[in-house]
Amino acid sequence: MTHYDDAYRAAGQVFDPVREPELFDGVLAKRFFAFIVDAILIGFFLLLASIVILAMGVITLGVAWFLFALPLFAIVALLYVALTLGGPKAATPGMRLAGVTIRSTDGERIGAIIAAAHALLFWFSVSVLTPLVLLVGLFSNRKRLLHDMLLGTVIMNVDPLARTRR
Repeated sequence: MTHYDDAYRAAGQVFDPVREPELFDGVLAKRFFAFIVDAILIGFFLLLASIVILAMGVITLGVAWFLFALPLFAIVALLYVALTLGGPKAATPGMRLAGVTIRSTDGERIGAIIAAAHALLFWFSVSVLTPLVLLVGLFSNRKRLLHDMLLGTVIMNVDPLARTRR
């Protein structure tokens, strides 16, 4: 181990982009692909939730239709992200399809709370700072976006991670 390795680990960083560049190769493109897949799945679950509320409204003589006053998209999307990204596989279905996963910078899986915060910070940063905030990933050595940096998370390729962490 070199002095560089010691300093990197002392800073709580276990995924070194210099020594393990394969962990971060193509991650930004894979994240984009995963986002599209996840957006489609969230849309499907939103449609499913709407159909369930509609049917419940018929059964309850319209009382359940008051559920449409809730921010249904936010509820469905946050549940989707919290249960998948914060789950045991540490990836949404889109991320699994793209071959990426999320970890904290110290190497641990994130929980449901951090996963939900990850989604909220992403939506907030893109809506307030415009999509140009996504350019941060082009200049980050670990292809991290602003919300990744704020939460201390990193998205990386699954296959090299499995090979190097046995």
